[in-house]
Amino acid sequence: MTIDSSNVKEIDFFRSGSILGDPYPYYEALRAKCPVHREPHEGVIMITGYDEALEVYRDTATFSAANSVTGPFPGFPVPLEGDDVTELIEKHRDELPFSDQLPTFDPPKHTAHRGLTMRMLTPNRLKENEAAIWAIADRLIDEFIERGSCEFVSDFASPFAMLVIADLLGVPGEDLEEFRDRLARTTGFGGGESKQMAHTPLEFLYEKFSAYIEDRRGAPRDDIMTKMAKATFPDGSTPEVIDVVRVAANLFAAGQETTVRLLASALKILAENPEIQDSLRADPEAVPNFVDEVLRIESPIKGDFRIARVATTVGGVPIPAGATVMLLNGAANRDSRKFDDPATLDPQRPNARDHLAFGHGTHFCPGAPLARTEGRVALERILHRTRNLRISDEKHGPEGGRKFRYVPTYMLRGLVAVHLDFDSA
Repeated sequence: MTIDSSNVKEIDFFRSGSILGDPYPYYEALRAKCPVHREPHEGVIMITGYDEALEVYRDTATFSAANSVTGPFPGFPVPLEGDDVTELIEKHRDELPFSDQLPTFDPPKHTAHRGLTMRMLTPNRLKENEAAIWAIADRLIDEFIERGSCEFVSDFASPFAMLVIADLLGVPGEDLEEFRDRLARTTGFGGGESKQMAHTPLEFLYEKFSAYIEDRRGAPRDDIMTKMAKATFPDGSTPEVIDVVRVAANLFAAGQETTVRLLASALKILAENPEIQDSLRADPEAVPNFVDEVLRIESPIKGDFRIARVATTVGGVPIPAGATVMLLNGAANRDSRKFDDPATLDPQRPNARDHLAFGHGTHFCPGAPLARTEGRVALERILHRTRNLRISDEKHGPEGGRKFRYVPTYMLRGLVAVHLDFDSA
């Protein structure tokens, strides 16, 4: 089915699986109608324009992030009626799922809790941790390099992202195998058999980090977990244990999921483009810009949600109070008004770093420096230790007829699995 402005309304973005493999024609059709457009199925105002997305990201006074990770489902607990729904949002926001997570907070609460995050992800901490990231990458590559093949998501991307954030946050070495067993997928998202967890991921993380923080507050040590336990809000006050735990758990869970999707997209692109492989091997200093270009063209988060507190306009389009807005990062990152020839991957793109894959403004992803470091290190080590990376014809079909599966959700853009063949360097 060809999607254009005449039939785009037939596609239910939130429930249809028909555009999971390639949502970009849908984004373009929406933008052709208007960069700010109400879709007819859930009544969500879809923002596909780059400048229009910036307008919303920057206006935290008008747009609340209370629904940032839930969007139209399950809906707000009460009808949002009236010209100003701010009081209704504040009264009922804690009834929404994930309301205890940082992305759903608004200033000033968001400002204070984000301050805790920045105390955990300091530039010095990232710099100190980089040697460990290189070692983790090599250790995982060692596990499959002699085979000449791997399923990249489960063999490398998922355990790599998990082990890096665990090490950064100071998870004790004796607990790392339990974390890997519980949290690093063995077959990729939705990819066949997976280990059953006794708890949901967040419950497991809350339990573990609560124990760590309480222990360090009672018996401080010379480690990063103690620094986390002693972290204060920007005003100098001491947070409750659960406040620190929530921030740590959010960093752990959100950072792992998005990094896995970034790395999987990058390896698919590399395996399909030998000339890009060769150029990056010859010039490793070009890898960081390639990472940002992958983030632009295949944004791991499809979009962020907001609720309009009051009636307003975006890009000249009226938006009523109480409306659910979706900022489609993956669409904004392919807006030709911002990026030349946006559907083409250009490893040397001069403004690749202007992408919105990490959001923007107050809610700009605090883990962005870590994600960029993980992407750079992972790709440099894989390219250094392999030659002739290629997609497995056996698993994905021959060139020209490849088949890939994508995570079945309207929130994430990510491959379930990427089977690779390669020569060892």
